Amino acid sequence: MAEPTIPLVFAAALITALATGLGALPLLAGRHITARWLGIGNAVAAGLMLAACYSLIVEGFEFSAPRTLAGLLAGVGLIMLANRWLKRHKGASIANVQGADATKILLIVGIMTAHSAAEGVGVGVGYGGGRELGDFITIAIALHNVPEGLAIALIMVPRGATVMKAALWSIFSSLPQPLLAVPAFLFVLTFAPWLPVGLGLAAGAMLWMIFSELLPEASAGMGNEGLGAVVVVAFTAMMGVTLLI
Repeated sequence: MAEPTIPLVFAAALITALATGLGALPLLAGRHITARWLGIGNAVAAGLMLAACYSLIVEGFEFSAPRTLAGLLAGVGLIMLANRWLKRHKGASIANVQGADATKILLIVGIMTAHSAAEGVGVGVGYGGGRELGDFITIAIALHNVPEGLAIALIMVPRGATVMKAALWSIFSSLPQPLLAVPAFLFVLTFAPWLPVGLGLAAGAMLWMIFSELLPEASAGMGNEGLGAVVVVAFTAMMGVTLLI
């Protein structure tokens, strides 16, 4: 097997970014969203993100548990500051969505972008360890990105965004992957110590979003009955994908 090159690393990370857009495609089947279905969508997104958090923390602990925990706390602090800043600027708009819904979408996209930055570094660091390891990490992240794209689409489409715009914003959230994979590949020893911090930061921001925004809104839309079941099923499905790869 040939040794990894810069074009190969960039192309591999670009594929992982494009895979995120595939997650929006299931919503082409129907866009008529009632309050109950909006609640279910939030619950599914929460379950998917909860599984992603677990995977990020486990992966971070393999590098450095203290740095991962520090990243978790930093992620919670940063997302709270971002939320307060966005609420003070009520004119937020994204994908033809405005107001509180736009704020929620911006937070989700911002969290996923931070998440993908850590994954981009992971791809580059992986290829720094050889072609076989890099290819495996690329495939794993690409498959992992599809349900993450679905999580973004489940937040955006019910609030008025088109499926195409949701797909494009999903891809946008993963653009740090090809942008950071090559520098991480070239300077693996410099980037590797920061990888657990980035993984923890993304997980901390996601956990705050799950418990502060998604689950309360899901409960309001569908009631407590069935909420736990939907979250657990989505969590299990995401973990199943992770175990398979």
